[in-house]
Amino acid sequence: MRILILANYDVGLYQFRKELIEELLKDNKVYISLPYGKLVEPLKKMGCKFIYASVDRRGLNPIKDFELLVYYYELMKKVRPDLVITYTIKPNIYGSLACRALKIPYAVNITGLGTAFQKQGALRKLVTLMYKIALKKAKVVFFENCENRQIFIDEKIVPKNKTCLLNGAGVNLEKFPYIDYPTDSEPVRFLFIGRVMREKGVNELFKAMRMLRKNGVNCTLDVLGGYEENYESIIHRFEKEGWLNYHGFQDDVRPFIANCHCFVLPSWHEGMANTNLECAASGRPVITSNIHGCLEAVVEGKSGFLCEKQNARSLYEVMKKFAELPVEIRAEMGKCGWEHMIEVFDKKKVVEKTINHLL
Repeated sequence: MRILILANYDVGLYQFRKELIEELLKDNKVYISLPYGKLVEPLKKMGCKFIYASVDRRGLNPIKDFELLVYYYELMKKVRPDLVITYTIKPNIYGSLACRALKIPYAVNITGLGTAFQKQGALRKLVTLMYKIALKKAKVVFFENCENRQIFIDEKIVPKNKTCLLNGAGVNLEKFPYIDYPTDSEPVRFLFIGRVMREKGVNELFKAMRMLRKNGVNCTLDVLGGYEENYESIIHRFEKEGWLNYHGFQDDVRPFIANCHCFVLPSWHEGMANTNLECAASGRPVITSNIHGCLEAVVEGKSGFLCEKQNARSLYEVMKKFAELPVEIRAEMGKCGWEHMIEVFDKKKVVEKTINHLL
């Protein structure tokens, strides 16, 4: 069987879908089409056939989007796949439209709804209409949280019987095993991993950190991730204040997780935040937004705390609450999160469920 996977980013495909691709490669020939990045080479070494595609991840240029649709159409005529699997909004829509035109079976992954669905308006109506047309003949549509799935059902984009709810991409418990909790209690080392952008809640996080420092809480913040928006000067300012350490994008986040006391992700929207899962699996308490795609990773009050999204005061209060806990209680929270990951988010279970709906 020839399987074609369409995506917009090598990092996400390799870091979160590697185990699924390994399973698909056992009995199938797998092609991947996406922009080139350094993690394409490991995917090729696994056995994937790489075909370059230019995908503008965040742009709204109709000419470029039409060119992507035409590209996918020609690509599928050339590869002649038996099944196409798509990830993220543009491959989902334009890849699906090409599949419909060529009558190729396709499976779609909704890894998050993105900015377009955050408020009512012309953009949301347009994206909803495009999804309705694109997904009409989909074999299955995978969702990573129940709220995203319900929105698609309510908007009549896809019927419930064509959907499959997964526990995110799951977490590899061998790659992210439990790590002994730090024995020191101060300074409290908070950690953020993600794209440095407004919708990941970085503004609220920076405000909360300054409030903590102002009120005498001895704490620091490590930030891992590339700039998606212009935050460089702000980051430099906070580094000079002495409480923020910026490390840029890191291939291996595990040493930073091991060193931290608590992971913080005050995101505005997520499909399922993999960083929450990875940090919880490593035995670190998690503070995150009380929204679907984030809250599933936390046993509230036992493995971490939830804050209101876009609310720096709410975030400050739970971070302060955590900072005041004895180190023994923090360590127990980490163990609770680790047990929750084993029970619910084991990647082996997620991959098995995915394969059962794909093939």
